[in-house]
Amino acid sequence: MNRRHLLLFTILSCITLFACTSDYVPKPVGYNRIDLPPHEFISLPDTFPYQFEYSKYAKIYRDTSVRSGRYWLNVYYPAYVANIQLTYKSINHNEQRLEELLEDAYRLTANHQIKASSINETILRTPSGKQALVAELRGEVPSQFQFYITDSTEHFLRGALYFRTATKNDSLAPIIEYIKMDMIHMLNTLEWKNKPGE
Repeated sequence: MNRRHLLLFTILSCITLFACTSDYVPKPVGYNRIDLPPHEFISLPDTFPYQFEYSKYAKIYRDTSVRSGRYWLNVYYPAYVANIQLTYKSINHNEQRLEELLEDAYRLTANHQIKASSINETILRTPSGKQALVAELRGEVPSQFQFYITDSTEHFLRGALYFRTATKNDSLAPIIEYIKMDMIHMLNTLEWKNKPGE
């Protein structure tokens, strides 16, 4: 009996020694898989001084905050808890008002410099010949993509993407890129209309 115990002890000891190796490599942190639908668009209702196509997966809500203007909107993505805030201002051929709106748009983007690792601004030319300034922000910023577009005489529209989540931006990267493409489509299909201002 002692030989059997000794043999069993020896075999178990060898298995334990050879099973434990120092080549352990920890697994990288995983991210949830995000399945994004194909881009599909519908037209904005005909009650605004601007018209564009937006994602059929988003819902349109009027901005009801205290400081909101008459034609301010939220394009909300319920599946991603994401929101594109749109603020519209009429210019009424007032050059000073246009300058103030441009400075305000610049300041709102620049406010993110504290947390942004970079802010890349480019001019987007739409198929209809309009120009928009788009800003792509990197780092743990609350707004990752912003734009403004104006005809310099009557209309000024600013948009900013926000997420209502504590999830890090690198985890949100596929959704950010997806909604960014939707925002570019909004700009590419934007048309101004003759409606009274605020």
